[in-house]
Amino acid sequence: MVFCLTVLISSCASDGTSRTPPGGTPAAHESIDRSLPATLHDKQGWSNDIQAAFNALALVPSHDHICAVVAVIEQESSFRVDPIVPNLSAIAWREIDDRAANAGVPPLIVHGVLALPSPDGRTYRERIDSARTEKELSDIYEDLIGSVPLGRTLFADRNPIRTRGPMQVHVVFAEQFAATRPYPYPVKVSIDDELFTRRGGLYFGIAHLLDYAAPYDAYVYRFADFNAGRYASRNAAFQAALGRAAGKALIADGALLPHDESGGAGATEQAARGLAARLNLSDHAIHEALEEGKSQDFEQTTLYQRVFALAEQLSGHTLARALVPRIELRGPKISRHLTTEWYANRVNARFERCMKRQP
Repeated sequence: MVFCLTVLISSCASDGTSRTPPGGTPAAHESIDRSLPATLHDKQGWSNDIQAAFNALALVPSHDHICAVVAVIEQESSFRVDPIVPNLSAIAWREIDDRAANAGVPPLIVHGVLALPSPDGRTYRERIDSARTEKELSDIYEDLIGSVPLGRTLFADRNPIRTRGPMQVHVVFAEQFAATRPYPYPVKVSIDDELFTRRGGLYFGIAHLLDYAAPYDAYVYRFADFNAGRYASRNAAFQAALGRAAGKALIADGALLPHDESGGAGATEQAARGLAARLNLSDHAIHEALEEGKSQDFEQTTLYQRVFALAEQLSGHTLARALVPRIELRGPKISRHLTTEWYANRVNARFERCMKRQP
């Protein structure tokens, strides 16, 4: 009953109809309020939704947890529920033209269809040209997919806006997480659409950042994971140890298996197979262990433990269990050279500034 009341109150606060704080200790509320920017619009609403997410996820709203969340929000959206994306219309046109080219559809046909009226009365072209936020562009794609046969040809029923909301959470993570535990708020349209709300974006963002156990002694690794995927920093450390044990240079990107497994074993698996005799493991056992790379269970596998034991024996000292992955960031919204290391350090600097504001 207390949980349901907390969710109901926080849901009202999210819609601007109530400013009654949800459940939580006064100290937690004070810590959240103190961590938020002093000039933040609707500061109480942000505080309520952050507290409600901690409550729903049964996470302790400690100073460091709160500052970690605040740091990610600042980095991803500067506390905007649906942040403005520079040059968004140009990005959208490139996406449409690229998909048309891949589908073999002449540009003249595509642009002719986009000159037709959309469900809101404006043409699709007019809406794309005026789009400033991901929510606006997402709504255009949804209308295009649902109303125009060409939309399904280009997007195959899949909205290309995949990261959303104030913490830029990936749609796939939100869908998978919601499948494992009940979403605590009423779903108006879909889980995907809930990411565009403050309450939903914060709930899934905080879950992605904090709701998993990892062998980290510093938050910078969680920030790297937030960018690269859960356990990416742990996996990168494993790859570094494996490379040392195998005497090979491995790229410590945190991906233990190729994203597309149709091409066979990747570099990490090949290196492990090269040590199969020394590890006393079969190729099948190695592959099964690597498949646990996105869970905490990987640390309990024989492969993980024996690779570190061998690498530490060869190096003569204890090796780190976490390493920021070496990944170059790519995407339609990225126009300069960025890496996961840049992202993690940038967020960590915000985190440390927030911690200094705490008594």
